[in-house]
Amino acid sequence: MGSPTHRVDHPYVSRRPGMAGGSPVIAGTKFPVRSLVQYVLKQGMSPEEVVREFAQLSLPAVYDALSYYYDHQAELEAEMEDNTEARWREET
Repeated sequence: MGSPTHRVDHPYVSRRPGMAGGSPVIAGTKFPVRSLVQYVLKQGMSPEEVVREFAQLSLPAVYDALSYYYDHQAELEAEMEDNTEARWREET
């Protein structure tokens, strides 16, 4: 019989009140997961390009954050939409 499996959901993603409005960030940074999603999925950067552009990020962290996004896609899409709408209202 094997040893029990210990599940770790997303070790490179954290949430802290007061940081990025409580939005999930890449652990050890202030880099919001929603920003990563914008760069990779909306603007077409590869994870490798993101890591080259933002030295504080590691490739495993970027892939884990993308996995987090897919696990919480509806929540993060709504958050990104709210963020866009709030910014638009501030500018008008």
